[in-house]
Amino acid sequence: MNHDNLGAGYAATALYEMVVARDSGHWSKAHDAAKTLSSQPINGHPTYASLYRGVPAVAYVLHIAGHPAYARALAQLDAEVVAIVADRLAAAHRRMDNRTPPHLREYDLISGLTGLGVYLLHRGRDKALKPVLRYLVKLLTEPLTVNGHKVPGWWAATGPRDTPDTGQLAHGHANFGIAHGVAGPLALLALARRADYIVAGQDDALAEGITHLTAWVQPLAGGGTGWPECLSLNAYLQGPQPGAAPSRPSWCYGTPGIARALQLAALALHDDTARRLAEYTALQAITDPRQTDQITDTSLCHGWAGLLLTADRIAADAASPGLTQVLPALYDRLTTEMARRQTTEHNGLLTGHVGVLLTLHTLTTVRPVDSGWETCLLLD
Repeated sequence: MNHDNLGAGYAATALYEMVVARDSGHWSKAHDAAKTLSSQPINGHPTYASLYRGVPAVAYVLHIAGHPAYARALAQLDAEVVAIVADRLAAAHRRMDNRTPPHLREYDLISGLTGLGVYLLHRGRDKALKPVLRYLVKLLTEPLTVNGHKVPGWWAATGPRDTPDTGQLAHGHANFGIAHGVAGPLALLALARRADYIVAGQDDALAEGITHLTAWVQPLAGGGTGWPECLSLNAYLQGPQPGAAPSRPSWCYGTPGIARALQLAALALHDDTARRLAEYTALQAITDPRQTDQITDTSLCHGWAGLLLTADRIAADAASPGLTQVLPALYDRLTTEMARRQTTEHNGLLTGHVGVLLTLHTLTTVRPVDSGWETCLLLD
C-alpha cells in the first residue's frame, strides 16, 4: 500500500492524527505520523499525483495540520503541486481543442483537476486556482458531440473504471457522482464562489449544473426519487425515465453526494427551488429502507460513515429540520454496524477504517477546531 495514498494508504492515518491533534492540542502522534509520511519518496509525477495520491495528498495532510513545524515542507510541496496542475491543465486544454471527450481522471475529484482544485482552494492559491475554475466552467458549459449526438463537456470517454468499454458503454457514459462525475466540479465551483474565488462564466456553469441535475431526478419504482449513477449514450438520449430502481445512497456515486453538490450550487446562486429539491431528495434516500439496505459496510466512500457525514453536512445548511431529525438514527446505525462486523480492509480514508474513525471524531468532538478536512470529499 502506497504511503502517500490518502484514499487507501498511510496518508489517511496521518490526516486523522492531524485532525485529532488540532482538537486536543497534543501533537506527538501527529509529528510521528508526519515523520513516517516523509520517510519515503513522495511521487510527484503528473500522471500519478492527485489530491488522493502523491505530492498533493501529502501536502493536503500537512495543510490540514496547520502547524508551523510543517510550513517549510508545505511551501516546497506547494510549488510542486502548482507545477503538477499546470501540466494537467495543459493536457486537458489540448484534449478540449481536439473536441474529444475526457477520461474521468482528467477532471474528477479523486484523480483529476477537481481534486487538485480542492487543494488550491484550501491553500488560498488564487493565481493557480483560477485557471482550474476556468477549465471547469468550460467543462460544464461547452458541449461535445459523441457518435453524432450532443452531450455535456464532462461526458466520459470510457466506462466508470476509466477504461475502454466494448459493451453498452462503448460510446462512454454520463457520470453523476461526486467522486468521479459532474457533481464534483459543480461542488468545487460552488465552494470556490462561497470563498469569493470567482471567474468569468462561473455562475453560468453553476446554473447549467443545477439545470442538469434538476432535470435528471428520476421517479423510482415504488415511490420516491433519485439520481442515476451513470448512463450509457442510449439511456442519456432517452432522458429521465419513470420506474428507476432504487440505488445505494452512497457518498461516492449515490443520491446523497449528488444532493450535496446540488445544494451547494443552489446556495451559491440563491436558488431556493433547487435547494429544496436537493434536501428533499437526500431525505428520501436516507429514510428509504430499499436504498439503505443496499449499504454493506461502514466506509466513507459507500458505507454508513459516508452517508452519515454527507447527511450531517446537508442538514447543517438545510431549510427544514427533517434531515437533522434523522441524524441520531444514522449515527446509531453506524456504531451498531461497527460493532457487528470488521470495519474495513485497510487504513485508508475512503474504504478503510481511518475514514470511519475520522467521521466519528468529527461528529462527536465538542466544539472541534474547524480543520475543513471534509473538503477532500467536497462536502464543506
